[in-house]
Amino acid sequence: MIEKGMYFGDKSIYQLIKQLGGQWNDTKERPIVCLIKSIENPNLYWAIPVGNWNHRDQSAKNRIMSYINSNSRNITSCFYHLGKTTTQSIFFISDVIPITDKYINREYLGYNSQIFIIKNPNLIRELERKLRRVLAYEHANPNYFRQHITDIKNYLLSELS
Repeated sequence: MIEKGMYFGDKSIYQLIKQLGGQWNDTKERPIVCLIKSIENPNLYWAIPVGNWNHRDQSAKNRIMSYINSNSRNITSCFYHLGKTTTQSIFFISDVIPITDKYINREYLGYNSQIFIIKNPNLIRELERKLRRVLAYEHANPNYFRQHITDIKNYLLSELS
C-alpha cells in the first residue's frame, strides 16, 4: 500500500470487523484512503472510508455539516471531512479502520487509470489532524467507535507478528 493511496477493501475485512464484535452495516463498496502508517507496525495502515458527497440527500448533508461545524473542542467535529478526490467527497473519519495488504481487494483508479493518491497538502493536513484526534480518543476509550478499532488493530498486529 501507498500512504494517501486509495483502495477498495476486501469483503473479509468487513467480515472480520463483525467477527470481532464490531459493527459494519455499510453495504456499499466504498473506496478507502490508507492515510497513514501505524507507528506500531509499518505494514498496518489507518484507512478512512470515502463517499460521494453528491449522493447524499439534503437531510444527510445537514446532519454531516452539523458534525463538521460543531465546536472544535468536541471530538464529533472530527467525525467527517469534505474534500476533493475524483469527485466532491465525504471522508468518514470516525469509521476509520486499521488495515493490512491482506485485506485490500484492488486500487481505486483516478482519471489516468493509475492508483489515486491524495496530494492536496491542505486536505492531507486536515484529514491527518482529525484522524489523530479520533485515534487518540479511541486509545483513551478502547472500542468506543462501533467498528471496534482497538480489537481490529490488536488482531491485525497479531497476524503480522
